[in-house]
Amino acid sequence: MNFLDHFQNFLNRFQGIFFNPKLTLKALSEKPVWVDAIIILLIILTIFSFIIAPYLQKDQLQVIKDNVVRQERMGEEAYNRQLEFLESKLYFFIIIIGSIITNLIGFFFPTLIILAMSRMFSTEGNYKQTLSVYIHASFVDKILGNAVRLILILTRKSVTQMTTSLAFLFPKLETTSTGYIVLSQVDFFQLWLFGILGYGLSSVFKIEIKKALIISYGFWFLKSILYIALGLLGRQFGG
Repeated sequence: MNFLDHFQNFLNRFQGIFFNPKLTLKALSEKPVWVDAIIILLIILTIFSFIIAPYLQKDQLQVIKDNVVRQERMGEEAYNRQLEFLESKLYFFIIIIGSIITNLIGFFFPTLIILAMSRMFSTEGNYKQTLSVYIHASFVDKILGNAVRLILILTRKSVTQMTTSLAFLFPKLETTSTGYIVLSQVDFFQLWLFGILGYGLSSVFKIEIKKALIISYGFWFLKSILYIALGLLGRQFGG
């Protein structure tokens, strides 16, 4: 198969995730492929990070500058060094590299957890099959979801309070508030992702869709609880 055939095959899978996810994920469970999908996703996510990095830098600088208590606690010299670092090109590239590493972990590690959770219902399926359906279902959030988020960031010229979750309905909530931290986990594109993932898991593990959705949304719930806990913990030490 030449490059054009590979690319056409990828495009068929891409549009299938949005318009015929059940059959697309069933086919991927029977003949798992993932290398081309993860390469394209990483390229798109790197471009996304590159575009939003200046806005993220600006927002983080503003947070530090507005935190008088932090300035007094650190001392003027250390405080100025931190500002200088946040404004540097080095920090810009740390954001990009950090994004690549985070996304790689975000593809491979959740697959392992989902596979482990599946063993409550089935002995069928393997890691490669699970990885294939998970990465392709991620098109919903990583490509379409981030496209919407990018529009919001470019419109507002800020990453702060940029969200496609329920928190979007409450613009007056502080990003460090408990309400915002909780609501930000109920993201429309994440719910869509884990909904269609159920089709793939049902095919991979040879189980009924109801059980597959328990695995899929069960993982989403556990992930959300972890992120909420980390958000609340970060608030305690972020001052």
